[in-house]
Amino acid sequence: MGQTINLPTDAMQCIGAYRADPAGTPRGGIVVVQEIFGVNAHIRRVVDGYAQAGYVAVAPAVFDYVESGVELGYDEAGVARGRALAAEVGFERAVAAVASARDAIASAGRSGVVGYCWGGTVTFLANTRLGLPTVVYYGGRSVPFLHERAKAPLMFHFGERDPIIPPEARAQHHEQQPQATIHVYPAGHGFNCDMRADYDAASAALALERTLAFFGEHLAGAP
Repeated sequence: MGQTINLPTDAMQCIGAYRADPAGTPRGGIVVVQEIFGVNAHIRRVVDGYAQAGYVAVAPAVFDYVESGVELGYDEAGVARGRALAAEVGFERAVAAVASARDAIASAGRSGVVGYCWGGTVTFLANTRLGLPTVVYYGGRSVPFLHERAKAPLMFHFGERDPIIPPEARAQHHEQQPQATIHVYPAGHGFNCDMRADYDAASAALALERTLAFFGEHLAGAP
């Protein structure tokens, strides 16, 4: 269903992206922001899934800013390499990639953004800095940015057994983003990813149901 495209950025540098289009008239656009493992098979399936739900979906290959074609495994080596690449790219360039991806699918209508893990924090910043409706899946690096004011509807998904986002961190989300919708699932970190040991099918299905309802309310049919 999907295809790899080139995405111009405001840094005068093209990065790759994976895009999928729905069969009929789009209900809007969704930017999908990767984990630290790159735009891999899992993220491509996520993009395809949103296209099947009626949205033009695109995942910018954010690591292309520093290294092209990154697809890492969910092992210690992959985690270490992914963290290093994420640090090298930085959040500023990652948010700029979201803006470029949003512009690339502007013809679909109003756009939102969903992100996972590291991409969840990028997604949160896309709300506070770009004003996009956002869904954040277990964004473990968001706490230092929670003072930033949300500019659009916002939803968070967390696993209650996530060691990266302990209860006190979730409490900070409640305290500093009281207008946000926050869901907690009986799962660990990365529960949405079927390539991870923490994958939880029931939690992933419920989170997706809520995410699609969120986008249906805030994107579909919106001017």
